Amino acid sequence: MNHTKKVPRVVVAMSGGVDSSVAAVLMVEQGYDVIGVTIKTYDYEDVGGNDDRDSSCCSIDGINMARSIASKYGFPHYVFDFSDRFKREVIDEFATEYLAGRTPNPCVICNRKIKWEYLLEKAESLGADSICTGHYARVRFDEKLQRYVLSKGKDGVKDQSYALYGLSQDSLRRTIFPLGEMTKPEVRELAANRGIASAMKPESYEICFVADNNYGRFLKDYVPGLDQRLQGGSIVYDGKRVGEHKGYAFYTIGQRRGLGISHDTPLYVKSIDPAKNVVEVDVDEKLYSVGLTAERVNLVKYHDIPADGKFKAKIRYKDGGADCVVALNASGSLDVRFGTPRRAITPGQSVVIYEGDDVVAGGIISNKID
Repeated sequence: MNHTKKVPRVVVAMSGGVDSSVAAVLMVEQGYDVIGVTIKTYDYEDVGGNDDRDSSCCSIDGINMARSIASKYGFPHYVFDFSDRFKREVIDEFATEYLAGRTPNPCVICNRKIKWEYLLEKAESLGADSICTGHYARVRFDEKLQRYVLSKGKDGVKDQSYALYGLSQDSLRRTIFPLGEMTKPEVRELAANRGIASAMKPESYEICFVADNNYGRFLKDYVPGLDQRLQGGSIVYDGKRVGEHKGYAFYTIGQRRGLGISHDTPLYVKSIDPAKNVVEVDVDEKLYSVGLTAERVNLVKYHDIPADGKFKAKIRYKDGGADCVVALNASGSLDVRFGTPRRAITPGQSVVIYEGDDVVAGGIISNKID
């Protein structure tokens, strides 16, 4: 009788960068049956704005880097074209949100729909038990709660749990984060020791399909005639028209530069009204809100929000978090109230609720509560 234990198979999402390369190598060294996968998410001709295509996400350079790691460590590597799904689920949604006067975070949607749900489908077809990524986050199963819990990574600066709050329990169950207990310098050192070419490759911070970081340019290119549709609206301060905006979709809450108006006191974008084609501006102290409402909520740690929980909420990726009281409404929306008012709460961005290092829940900000 053959008592040989089956080696678990894992699909590793590989961009060619240092993090995913190290994640793949760690899986090999831990004895997994590894399959490397690079996802093609968009076509350059559809998004524009990239003068250095070889260094960007989904580039030939990235694919070749991932393939070289796979060749060196003896595991197969495939490229999957998800560009149609990515355009439908992520890019179209990105444009739609801006046209609705909101400021979206496409990485949240991409993680949930593309990098997990669709990749897990592919992993199943390849006979893999789980997927692995180079994100700085941790996941564990809590016996008492009978739930998978997502937590911050050990490296507080690189922690990516904020952008992963949308993952379902099934996705978390089948996910491995080998970098969760590591810091970025440790990852780079390991990469250098293993001879990984991307060990010192610079970080990329822009949204992948807006490589020049110019959202206005992207929207004008992506939505034909957008300039003509949106121009000529009013910039309003204290109920009075103080200027003309270039199109409300090209502004975001808290923005000061590029308003094209002069005033004795610095003015910032306070709200955007697409229906009236109005951008409202105000002084800094009027940008603070006591709370917010969020939709499209995903509960992570608990089946329901504990009434006596001690929570902090992040209202953007680089936010340090602030004490809050959280309530889940009968409709499924989330009410978040802060002990101290928060500046420039922005509809379309995500709010993520933490209990210590654990992600409790998250959702898309729909309204701020003044």
